[in-house]
Amino acid sequence: MKKFINSIIIFFVASVGTVAACPACEQRQPKILRGITHGAGPDSRWDYLIVYTTIVIVLATLFFSVKWLVRPGEKSKDHIKRMILNNQ
Repeated sequence: MKKFINSIIIFFVASVGTVAACPACEQRQPKILRGITHGAGPDSRWDYLIVYTTIVIVLATLFFSVKWLVRPGEKSKDHIKRMILNNQ
């Protein structure tokens, strides 16, 4: 499992360098986003707040989804899933 996770991390780190903005878009972006994204840059500081909040929510959702898929932690004999599993 660790090899799989390490492979995914290496893939994402390696693919970051392959994405680049065109020269016209690069000039319109603020310094922090220059060379990374296409299109118009953020209009205000609220745009950064929205993006960072969304990133935190997505990463937390991803973390807990993977965590509970790998180790659900439901060991109780009277858990509702037992009712379905034992009836078949």
